[in-house]
Amino acid sequence: MANLKLTDVGKAYGGNVEVLKNINLDITTGELIVFVGPSGCGKSTLLRMIAGLEKITSGELTIDEARMNDVPPAQRGIAMVFQSYALYPHMTVRDNMAFALKLAKKSPQEIDEAVGRAAKVLQLDQYLDRLPKALSGGQRQRVAIGRSIVRDPKVYLFDEPLSNLDASLRVATRIEIAQLKESMPNSTMIYVTHDQVEAMTLASRIVVLANKGIAQVGTPLELYERPENEFVAQFIGSPAMNLLAAEIVETGAVTTVSCPEGGGTFQSNVPTQASDKGMKVNVGIRPEDMVPTDGENYAFAHQVSIVEALGEVTQLYFEAPSSSKDTDTVIAKLAGIHTNMRGQTLKLTADPAKVHLFANGRSLLYRE
Repeated sequence: MANLKLTDVGKAYGGNVEVLKNINLDITTGELIVFVGPSGCGKSTLLRMIAGLEKITSGELTIDEARMNDVPPAQRGIAMVFQSYALYPHMTVRDNMAFALKLAKKSPQEIDEAVGRAAKVLQLDQYLDRLPKALSGGQRQRVAIGRSIVRDPKVYLFDEPLSNLDASLRVATRIEIAQLKESMPNSTMIYVTHDQVEAMTLASRIVVLANKGIAQVGTPLELYERPENEFVAQFIGSPAMNLLAAEIVETGAVTTVSCPEGGGTFQSNVPTQASDKGMKVNVGIRPEDMVPTDGENYAFAHQVSIVEALGEVTQLYFEAPSSSKDTDTVIAKLAGIHTNMRGQTLKLTADPAKVHLFANGRSLLYRE
Protein backbone atom coordinates (compact mmCIF):
# COMPACT_ATOMS: atom_id res chain seq x y z
CA MET A 1 0.00 0.00 0.00
CA ALA A 2 2.65 2.56 0.99
CA ASN A 3 6.27 3.25 1.87
CA LEU A 4 6.69 5.50 4.88
CA LYS A 5 9.91 7.27 5.86
CA LEU A 6 10.91 9.26 8.94
CA THR A 7 14.03 11.40 8.57
CA ASP A 8 15.59 13.06 11.65
CA VAL A 9 12.12 13.47 13.15
CA GLY A 10 11.89 15.17 16.53
CA LYS A 11 9.21 16.36 18.92
CA ALA A 12 9.48 19.05 21.57
CA TYR A 13 6.84 20.78 23.66
CA GLY A 14 7.15 24.45 24.51
CA GLY A 15 10.31 24.63 22.45
CA ASN A 16 12.57 23.09 25.10
CA VAL A 17 10.92 19.92 26.46
CA GLU A 18 12.31 17.35 24.05
CA VAL A 19 10.38 14.07 23.81
CA LEU A 20 11.81 12.51 20.64
CA LYS A 21 14.88 13.31 18.55
CA ASN A 22 16.68 12.01 15.47
CA ILE A 23 14.11 9.35 14.59
CA ASN A 24 15.17 7.72 11.32
CA LEU A 25 13.07 4.84 10.04
CA ASP A 26 12.12 3.33 6.67
CA ILE A 27 8.92 1.29 6.55
CA THR A 28 8.19 -0.58 3.34
CA THR A 29 4.94 -1.77 1.83
CA GLY A 30 3.56 -4.88 3.51
CA GLU A 31 5.42 -4.52 6.80
CA LEU A 32 3.81 -4.67 10.24
CA ILE A 33 6.05 -2.48 12.39
CA VAL A 34 5.62 -2.57 16.18
CA PHE A 35 6.75 0.28 18.44
CA VAL A 36 7.68 -0.85 21.95
CA GLY A 37 9.40 0.76 24.90
CA PRO A 38 8.90 1.80 28.51
CA SER A 39 6.06 4.11 29.57
CA GLY A 40 6.75 7.69 28.54
CA CYS A 41 9.27 6.81 25.80
CA GLY A 42 7.15 8.44 23.07
CA LYS A 43 5.55 5.42 21.32
CA SER A 44 2.07 6.91 21.04
CA THR A 45 3.44 10.40 20.41
CA LEU A 46 5.37 9.11 17.39
CA LEU A 47 2.28 7.30 16.12
CA ARG A 48 0.20 10.47 16.49
CA MET A 49 2.85 12.46 14.62
CA ILE A 50 2.57 10.00 11.73
CA ALA A 51 -1.23 10.34 11.85
CA GLY A 52 -1.02 14.14 11.88
CA LEU A 53 -2.60 14.46 15.33
CA GLU A 54 0.67 15.84 16.74
CA LYS A 55 2.81 18.42 14.95
CA ILE A 56 6.30 17.34 13.90
CA THR A 57 8.79 19.75 15.48
CA SER A 58 11.76 18.84 13.29
CA GLY A 59 12.62 16.45 10.49
CA GLU A 60 10.45 15.06 7.72
CA LEU A 61 7.72 12.46 7.26
CA THR A 62 7.07 11.14 3.76
CA ILE A 63 4.55 8.62 2.45
CA ASP A 64 5.32 7.32 -1.04
CA GLU A 65 7.93 10.11 -1.27
CA ALA A 66 5.31 12.84 -0.67
CA ARG A 67 6.10 15.16 2.25
CA MET A 68 3.36 14.91 4.90
CA ASN A 69 4.51 17.30 7.65
CA ASP A 70 1.83 19.90 6.93
CA VAL A 71 -0.81 17.68 5.31
CA PRO A 72 -4.05 17.45 7.36
CA PRO A 73 -4.76 14.04 8.95
CA ALA A 74 -7.76 13.35 6.71
CA GLN A 75 -5.64 13.76 3.58
CA ARG A 76 -2.70 11.52 4.57
CA GLY A 77 -4.33 8.25 3.55
CA ILE A 78 -4.04 6.92 7.09
CA ALA A 79 -6.56 5.12 9.30
CA MET A 80 -6.09 4.84 13.05
CA VAL A 81 -7.46 2.30 15.53
CA PHE A 82 -7.42 3.68 19.07
CA GLN A 83 -7.12 2.01 22.45
CA SER A 84 -10.79 2.77 23.12
CA TYR A 85 -13.22 1.45 20.51
CA ALA A 86 -14.86 4.89 20.03
CA LEU A 87 -17.94 3.34 18.43
CA TYR A 88 -21.20 5.26 18.11
CA PRO A 89 -23.50 3.43 20.58
CA HIS A 90 -26.72 4.33 18.75
CA MET A 91 -25.46 3.03 15.39
CA THR A 92 -25.41 -0.57 14.21
CA VAL A 93 -22.17 -2.27 13.29
CA ARG A 94 -22.97 -1.64 9.64
CA ASP A 95 -23.53 2.08 10.20
CA ASN A 96 -20.42 2.44 12.37
CA MET A 97 -18.29 0.92 9.64
CA ALA A 98 -19.97 2.93 6.90
CA PHE A 99 -19.93 6.31 8.66
CA ALA A 100 -16.64 7.64 7.23
CA LEU A 101 -17.64 6.59 3.71
CA LYS A 102 -20.96 8.42 4.04
CA LEU A 103 -19.10 11.56 5.10
CA ALA A 104 -16.93 11.12 2.00
CA LYS A 105 -20.19 11.02 -0.03
CA LYS A 106 -19.55 7.58 -1.49
CA SER A 107 -22.43 5.93 -3.32
CA PRO A 108 -24.65 3.44 -1.45
CA GLN A 109 -23.35 0.66 -3.68
CA GLU A 110 -19.69 1.51 -2.92
CA ILE A 111 -20.46 1.66 0.80
CA ASP A 112 -22.26 -1.70 0.82
CA GLU A 113 -19.43 -3.37 -1.10
CA ALA A 114 -16.72 -1.93 1.16
CA VAL A 115 -18.57 -2.82 4.38
CA GLY A 116 -19.32 -6.31 3.06
CA ARG A 117 -15.67 -6.97 2.20
CA ALA A 118 -14.44 -5.74 5.58
CA ALA A 119 -17.12 -7.68 7.47
CA LYS A 120 -16.15 -10.88 5.67
CA VAL A 121 -12.43 -10.42 6.46
CA LEU A 122 -13.21 -9.72 10.13
CA GLN A 123 -15.95 -12.37 10.41
CA LEU A 124 -18.55 -9.77 11.34
CA ASP A 125 -21.14 -10.71 8.71
CA GLN A 126 -23.69 -11.97 11.23
CA TYR A 127 -23.31 -8.95 13.52
CA LEU A 128 -23.87 -6.11 11.03
CA ASP A 129 -27.33 -5.24 12.37
CA ARG A 130 -26.38 -5.33 16.07
CA LEU A 131 -25.63 -2.35 18.28
CA PRO A 132 -22.19 -2.19 19.96
CA LYS A 133 -23.70 -2.97 23.38
CA ALA A 134 -24.68 -6.41 22.06
CA LEU A 135 -21.07 -7.28 21.18
CA SER A 136 -18.14 -8.60 23.21
CA GLY A 137 -15.03 -6.47 23.70
CA GLY A 138 -13.17 -8.37 21.01
CA GLN A 139 -16.01 -7.96 18.54
CA ARG A 140 -16.16 -4.22 19.23
CA GLN A 141 -12.46 -3.91 18.53
CA ARG A 142 -12.96 -5.78 15.27
CA VAL A 143 -15.66 -3.25 14.33
CA ALA A 144 -13.20 -0.43 15.07
CA ILE A 145 -10.66 -2.15 12.80
CA GLY A 146 -13.34 -2.67 10.15
CA ARG A 147 -14.13 1.04 10.21
CA SER A 148 -10.50 1.58 9.14
CA ILE A 149 -10.45 -1.16 6.51
CA VAL A 150 -13.43 0.20 4.58
CA ARG A 151 -11.51 3.42 3.92
CA ASP A 152 -8.77 1.44 2.12
CA PRO A 153 -5.99 3.61 3.60
CA LYS A 154 -2.32 3.60 2.67
CA VAL A 155 -1.22 3.00 6.26
CA TYR A 156 -3.01 1.47 9.27
CA LEU A 157 -2.07 2.76 12.73
CA PHE A 158 -2.93 0.77 15.88
CA ASP A 159 -2.52 2.46 19.27
CA GLU A 160 -2.55 -0.33 21.90
CA PRO A 161 -5.80 -1.76 20.49
CA LEU A 162 -5.92 -4.76 22.85
CA SER A 163 -5.07 -3.13 26.18
CA ASN A 164 -8.75 -2.83 27.24
CA LEU A 165 -9.45 -6.53 26.73
CA ASP A 166 -9.18 -9.28 29.31
CA ALA A 167 -6.45 -11.93 28.97
CA SER A 168 -8.41 -14.51 26.97
CA LEU A 169 -9.86 -11.91 24.60
CA ARG A 170 -6.41 -10.42 24.06
CA VAL A 171 -5.11 -13.77 22.86
CA ALA A 172 -8.09 -14.33 20.55
CA THR A 173 -8.02 -10.81 19.11
CA ARG A 174 -4.22 -10.91 18.67
CA ILE A 175 -4.64 -14.03 16.55
CA GLU A 176 -7.37 -12.29 14.57
CA ILE A 177 -5.09 -9.33 13.87
CA ALA A 178 -2.36 -11.73 12.70
CA GLN A 179 -4.87 -13.43 10.39
CA LEU A 180 -6.06 -10.03 9.18
CA LYS A 181 -2.50 -9.11 8.22
CA GLU A 182 -2.13 -12.43 6.37
CA SER A 183 -5.28 -11.65 4.39
CA MET A 184 -3.96 -8.16 3.51
CA PRO A 185 -0.31 -8.88 2.59
CA ASN A 186 0.25 -5.52 0.87
CA SER A 187 -1.07 -3.41 3.74
CA THR A 188 1.37 -1.32 5.76
CA MET A 189 0.68 -1.35 9.49
CA ILE A 190 2.25 0.39 12.49
CA TYR A 191 1.30 -0.99 15.88
CA VAL A 192 2.03 0.44 19.34
CA THR A 193 2.00 -1.87 22.35
CA HIS A 194 3.60 -2.41 25.74
CA ASP A 195 2.93 -6.16 25.49
CA GLN A 196 6.00 -8.13 24.41
CA VAL A 197 3.96 -11.13 23.29
CA GLU A 198 2.03 -8.94 20.85
CA ALA A 199 5.27 -7.45 19.56
CA MET A 200 7.08 -10.78 19.17
CA THR A 201 4.18 -12.58 17.47
CA LEU A 202 2.82 -9.84 15.20
CA ALA A 203 5.79 -7.79 14.04
CA SER A 204 7.72 -7.95 10.79
CA ARG A 205 10.16 -5.69 12.62
CA ILE A 206 10.20 -4.21 16.11
CA VAL A 207 11.30 -0.64 16.88
CA VAL A 208 12.50 -0.31 20.48
CA LEU A 209 12.26 3.28 21.71
CA ALA A 210 14.25 4.60 24.67
CA ASN A 211 16.02 7.77 25.77
CA LYS A 212 14.14 9.93 23.24
CA GLY A 213 15.32 7.84 20.29
CA ILE A 214 15.53 4.38 18.73
CA ALA A 215 17.51 1.82 20.74
CA GLN A 216 17.35 -0.87 18.02
CA VAL A 217 15.32 -1.95 15.00
CA GLY A 218 15.10 -5.54 13.85
CA THR A 219 13.02 -8.66 13.47
CA PRO A 220 11.73 -10.15 16.73
CA LEU A 221 14.36 -12.90 16.66
CA GLU A 222 17.17 -10.46 15.85
CA LEU A 223 16.33 -8.40 18.92
CA TYR A 224 15.99 -11.50 21.06
CA GLU A 225 19.14 -13.27 19.87
CA ARG A 226 21.43 -10.31 19.04
CA PRO A 227 20.52 -7.27 21.16
CA GLU A 228 22.75 -4.28 20.44
CA ASN A 229 22.75 -2.98 24.00
CA GLU A 230 21.84 -3.88 27.57
CA PHE A 231 18.56 -1.97 27.41
CA VAL A 232 17.21 -4.04 24.51
CA ALA A 233 18.65 -7.23 26.02
CA GLN A 234 16.66 -6.70 29.21
CA PHE A 235 13.56 -5.16 27.63
CA ILE A 236 12.96 -7.96 25.11
CA GLY A 237 12.23 -11.27 26.81
CA SER A 238 10.40 -12.20 29.99
CA PRO A 239 11.86 -12.69 32.53
CA ALA A 240 14.57 -10.19 31.58
CA MET A 241 18.07 -11.26 30.63
CA ASN A 242 20.40 -11.83 33.59
CA LEU A 243 23.41 -9.49 33.71
CA LEU A 244 26.48 -10.51 35.72
CA ALA A 245 29.61 -8.41 36.25
CA ALA A 246 32.68 -10.21 34.88
CA GLU A 247 36.21 -9.83 33.54
CA ILE A 248 37.72 -11.16 30.32
CA VAL A 249 40.56 -13.56 31.19
CA GLU A 250 41.21 -15.20 27.80
CA THR A 251 40.61 -13.71 24.34
CA GLY A 252 40.16 -15.09 20.83
CA ALA A 253 37.36 -16.60 18.75
CA VAL A 254 36.03 -17.98 22.03
CA THR A 255 36.27 -15.66 25.03
CA THR A 256 36.71 -16.86 28.60
CA VAL A 257 35.38 -14.69 31.41
CA SER A 258 35.48 -14.94 35.17
CA CYS A 259 32.45 -13.91 37.17
CA PRO A 260 33.16 -12.92 40.81
CA GLU A 261 29.45 -12.53 41.60
CA GLY A 262 28.63 -15.98 40.25
CA GLY A 263 31.83 -17.58 41.42
CA GLY A 264 32.65 -19.26 38.11
CA THR A 265 34.70 -19.12 34.93
CA PHE A 266 33.02 -19.89 31.62
CA GLN A 267 33.03 -19.13 27.90
CA SER A 268 31.29 -17.04 25.25
CA ASN A 269 31.39 -17.32 21.47
CA VAL A 270 31.68 -13.53 21.22
CA PRO A 271 35.14 -12.95 19.68
CA THR A 272 37.62 -10.60 21.40
CA GLN A 273 41.08 -9.19 20.75
CA ALA A 274 44.25 -9.62 22.79
CA SER A 275 43.92 -6.02 24.00
CA ASP A 276 40.55 -6.89 25.56
CA LYS A 277 42.17 -9.06 28.24
CA GLY A 278 41.26 -7.70 31.67
CA MET A 279 38.28 -5.72 30.32
CA LYS A 280 35.36 -5.35 32.71
CA VAL A 281 32.17 -6.54 31.05
CA ASN A 282 28.62 -7.50 31.85
CA VAL A 283 27.73 -11.05 30.86
CA GLY A 284 24.17 -11.49 29.59
CA ILE A 285 22.42 -14.86 29.82
CA ARG A 286 18.70 -15.36 29.32
CA PRO A 287 16.93 -17.31 32.11
CA GLU A 288 15.87 -20.04 29.69
CA ASP A 289 19.50 -20.55 28.61
CA MET A 290 20.79 -21.22 32.15
CA VAL A 291 21.05 -24.94 32.90
CA PRO A 292 22.29 -26.86 35.97
CA THR A 293 25.76 -28.45 35.76
CA ASP A 294 28.15 -30.47 37.90
CA GLY A 295 31.14 -29.40 35.82
CA GLU A 296 34.02 -27.10 36.70
CA ASN A 297 33.01 -24.43 34.17
CA TYR A 298 29.92 -22.62 35.37
CA ALA A 299 28.54 -19.11 35.23
CA PHE A 300 26.86 -18.97 38.57
CA ALA A 301 26.53 -20.93 41.81
CA HIS A 302 24.14 -19.89 44.58
CA GLN A 303 21.29 -21.05 46.77
CA VAL A 304 17.76 -21.07 45.34
CA SER A 305 15.65 -18.54 47.27
CA ILE A 306 12.28 -18.79 45.48
CA VAL A 307 10.70 -21.45 43.26
CA GLU A 308 7.84 -20.65 40.88
CA ALA A 309 6.36 -23.83 39.39
CA LEU A 310 4.31 -22.71 36.40
CA GLY A 311 3.55 -26.14 34.96
CA GLU A 312 5.40 -26.15 31.66
CA VAL A 313 8.39 -24.37 33.25
CA THR A 314 9.83 -23.70 36.69
CA GLN A 315 11.49 -20.38 37.50
CA LEU A 316 14.26 -20.39 40.08
CA TYR A 317 15.28 -17.15 41.79
CA PHE A 318 18.71 -16.57 43.32
CA GLU A 319 19.68 -13.60 45.51
CA ALA A 320 23.38 -13.14 44.77
CA PRO A 321 25.83 -10.57 46.15
CA SER A 322 26.42 -7.69 43.77
CA SER A 323 29.27 -5.24 43.30
CA SER A 324 26.86 -2.41 42.47
CA LYS A 325 24.09 -3.06 45.04
CA ASP A 326 23.34 -5.20 48.06
CA THR A 327 21.95 -8.14 46.09
CA ASP A 328 21.31 -9.08 42.48
CA THR A 329 18.38 -11.30 41.45
CA VAL A 330 19.32 -14.00 38.96
CA ILE A 331 16.61 -16.14 37.36
CA ALA A 332 16.88 -19.56 35.74
CA LYS A 333 13.97 -21.01 33.78
CA LEU A 334 13.94 -24.81 33.64
CA ALA A 335 11.61 -26.95 31.55
CA GLY A 336 9.10 -29.03 33.52
CA ILE A 337 8.20 -29.06 37.20
CA HIS A 338 10.91 -28.78 39.88
CA THR A 339 9.22 -28.03 43.20
CA ASN A 340 11.86 -29.33 45.61
CA MET A 341 14.76 -27.01 44.78
CA ARG A 342 14.24 -24.23 47.31
CA GLY A 343 17.30 -23.95 49.55
CA GLN A 344 19.50 -26.03 47.25
CA THR A 345 22.78 -24.63 45.94
CA LEU A 346 22.98 -25.04 42.17
CA LYS A 347 25.71 -24.46 39.63
CA LEU A 348 24.40 -22.99 36.39
CA THR A 349 26.05 -22.74 33.02
CA ALA A 350 25.06 -21.83 29.46
CA ASP A 351 25.92 -22.72 25.90
CA PRO A 352 28.75 -20.32 24.84
CA ALA A 353 26.65 -19.41 21.78
CA LYS A 354 23.99 -18.03 24.15
CA VAL A 355 26.35 -15.92 26.30
CA HIS A 356 26.37 -12.18 25.48
CA LEU A 357 29.11 -9.70 26.42
CA PHE A 358 28.45 -6.01 27.01
CA ALA A 359 30.94 -3.21 27.64
CA ASN A 360 29.73 0.28 28.54
CA GLY A 361 26.19 -0.91 27.90
CA ARG A 362 26.81 -2.00 24.29
CA SER A 363 27.22 -5.51 22.88
CA LEU A 364 30.77 -6.41 21.84
CA LEU A 365 29.25 -8.03 18.75
CA TYR A 366 28.38 -4.60 17.36
CA ARG A 367 31.50 -2.62 18.14
CA GLU A 368 33.30 -1.10 15.19
